[in-house]
Amino acid sequence: MLPSTSVNSPGQGNGVLSSRDAARHTAGAKRYKYLRRLFRFRQMDFEFAAWQMFYLFTSPQRVYRNFHYRKQTKDQWARDDPAFLVLLSIWLCVSTIGFGFVLDMGFFETIKLLLWVVFIDCVGVGLLISTLMWFISNKYLVKRQSRDYDVEWGYAFDVHLNAFYPLLVILHFIQLFFINHVILTDTFIGYLVGNTLWLVAVGYYIYVTFLGYSALPFLKNTVTLLYPFAPLILLYGLSLALGWNFTHALCSFYKYRVK
Repeated sequence: MLPSTSVNSPGQGNGVLSSRDAARHTAGAKRYKYLRRLFRFRQMDFEFAAWQMFYLFTSPQRVYRNFHYRKQTKDQWARDDPAFLVLLSIWLCVSTIGFGFVLDMGFFETIKLLLWVVFIDCVGVGLLISTLMWFISNKYLVKRQSRDYDVEWGYAFDVHLNAFYPLLVILHFIQLFFINHVILTDTFIGYLVGNTLWLVAVGYYIYVTFLGYSALPFLKNTVTLLYPFAPLILLYGLSLALGWNFTHALCSFYKYRVK
């Protein structure tokens, strides 16, 4: 079943909403319902959200098959349950506190870092990337014969969250166990381990993003979303040759933020 918004014709002057206006009204209603459920934890399916987080590492295609099922049963691609966002926020808070501990930050410095990471790195950058991908996909990737359909902004945001979660776990959790004793030792092994974790994390983000948009049957040329792998691998090789340590730069940036 093809998703989302139908834009067949402009509104008629008979008091009936045009299809585009109706779609906007429906999207607004869906956003309101989603935001309202943020404060109703008993209505959230945390078990299913945890299942999705597990399969984003092991088989992300299965997660997007569930998005297909939601479209067929609820007529929307985007999540209608904020449980995944809540669990992701908990992961983000816990891992950032861990980062503050590893970097020997004080209590107030850690709180300040937490606010930066949550509201700027996660929410701010996430909204920016989601909006950019929503615009690009609707502008350049929709098939000519499918111009009556578009990518929901909520779905673009969900794709970002799906791709962000493995990156978060790798760089903000797994990496913590290697920072002080391996990665920041200013040796080749240090930046080899650190930069390899960055390669895997960013590679996961690119791949899961590609899977998200290729799951939409009305999009074309989604393979172009894999093109960033080329500069990523090139940058990785260059960083090893020149001795760049991405994790060292991140730690220095975090410390600068909380001064």
